[in-house]
Amino acid sequence: MKLDQIDTPAALIDIARMQRNIARMQGHMNTLGVAFRPHVKTTKCIDVVRAQIAAGARGITVSTLKEAEAFFAAGVIDILYAVSIAPSKLPRALALRRQGCDLKLVVDNPTAAAAIAAFSDQHNTSFEVWIEVDTDGHRSGITPEQDTLLEVGRILHENGVTVGGVMTHAGSSYELDTPDALAALAEQERAGCVRAAERLREGGIACPAVSVGSTPTALAATQLDGVTEVRAGVYVLFDLVMHNVGVCALDDIALSVLATVIGHQADKGWAILDAGWMAMSRDRGTSKQAHDFGYGQPCLLNGTPLPGYQISGANQEHGILSATEASGADDDITQRFPIGMKLRILPNHACATGAQFPEYHAVAPDGASVEWRRFQGW
Repeated sequence: MKLDQIDTPAALIDIARMQRNIARMQGHMNTLGVAFRPHVKTTKCIDVVRAQIAAGARGITVSTLKEAEAFFAAGVIDILYAVSIAPSKLPRALALRRQGCDLKLVVDNPTAAAAIAAFSDQHNTSFEVWIEVDTDGHRSGITPEQDTLLEVGRILHENGVTVGGVMTHAGSSYELDTPDALAALAEQERAGCVRAAERLREGGIACPAVSVGSTPTALAATQLDGVTEVRAGVYVLFDLVMHNVGVCALDDIALSVLATVIGHQADKGWAILDAGWMAMSRDRGTSKQAHDFGYGQPCLLNGTPLPGYQISGANQEHGILSATEASGADDDITQRFPIGMKLRILPNHACATGAQFPEYHAVAPDGASVEWRRFQGW
């Protein structure tokens, strides 16, 4: 199917860009001498993950047990569930383990660790558990020097639960925009996670895996001594937030939303599209960055960005395309964007925009597309 035959709105993946992004990240990890475990929450698509594994990825990272179940059913065995486990979800995790899935759980508190130990004893089983480390104050985890780190490690270890490693995510990297700042945070992330592993080992608790990662820090890292693997997710598609951070160009962004011009408000300088926030998502991550892209950057059907224009507003099913204040554009909006014209809109956040669609249309260089299904739910 060609682009002009696809009903809108639709999520498009540029296959050539995606493959280039995969090769770039995998090549960098190979140079640094570490394994790479992609975070598949960005696409939740087996076709994309197969391309990542074919390039050299070892295992995957998931953010929901639904993802773990779906990818395991598709043949992926080595899976890290990188969200602190809720005790109520342990039966689902056990079901996956008993089917042969090498599922690794994550905890960052003594209560959850004790629940895993008790559940393991009750069901005569053992999980592999990694401890989440907070290296930048961004979200969850235990800081490397906290006593809680050893407390959690001992609860697991002394009750026969395998401590498989430590993991961290420097999510604050999304707030940076210079190479020096990103490199410094990448080193902070590495050093903090390695230190946590050292403390556990000094306490007599084996800790073989040291896992770090965010797309910006993964690409900015220059040495990863003591690290065994890196995780990153959005790199496979990139988005406007990553562009503002400085780790990709506009023509590296592999995800876009295909939309059609359905009307005008000529006196306001608006073209109305059939892609509102239900298609683009409500994520306005670029509003806090140096360049605000509104709800997305419009491009021609061939992917060429249209400078001076943005999706400035969105209702549920209506997107508003207009000139930016700084552009000085004085084109007749009705002539520049006639009704029926199709455009591609680059998103602020690839994960959030992808989540609005049950499938992607994967577009080859010749313009032909095939449908790739996407997993939904929890």
